[in-house]
Amino acid sequence: MSAKALYPGTFDPPTNGHVDLIQRGSKLFEHLTVAVLNNPGKNPLFPVLERVEMLQEATRALDNVSVATFDGLMVDFARSIGASAVLRGIRAISDYEYEFQMALMNRRLAPEIETVFLQPAGRYSFVSSRMVKEVFSFHGDISGLVPPNVLKRLRSRMPK
Repeated sequence: MSAKALYPGTFDPPTNGHVDLIQRGSKLFEHLTVAVLNNPGKNPLFPVLERVEMLQEATRALDNVSVATFDGLMVDFARSIGASAVLRGIRAISDYEYEFQMALMNRRLAPEIETVFLQPAGRYSFVSSRMVKEVFSFHGDISGLVPPNVLKRLRSRMPK
């Protein structure tokens, strides 16, 4: 375990599936940087800095995990922090198709950076940030799908 890795994403909001991958990734790498993509074009529910705070709160107990933000090409950010690997989660075949294409493009752009795929725990294999937001917007129960600190922030945004 000597490599630094990057786990990039939008994390809007962070889910327990994300936290599961972060916890497991922290055991595989010397240091794991969770990087929140600053992409205002995606019309995020939470601003970047709030997503960073939620991830910091959810990963506080992991000494070798840090949270940062980036924009632009992920491989450029990975290089800037000295990461030799990128951690990506795959839930389903549809994720694999997209992630495979991204991994090949990233390999072309930065052949020195490896992509490592992990599957989330089975109980989170269907959970996505988009689905959590949709279910929550219709007052559905998302407890157990997001960390408690994220649930609290989501509830504070719910119209009374």
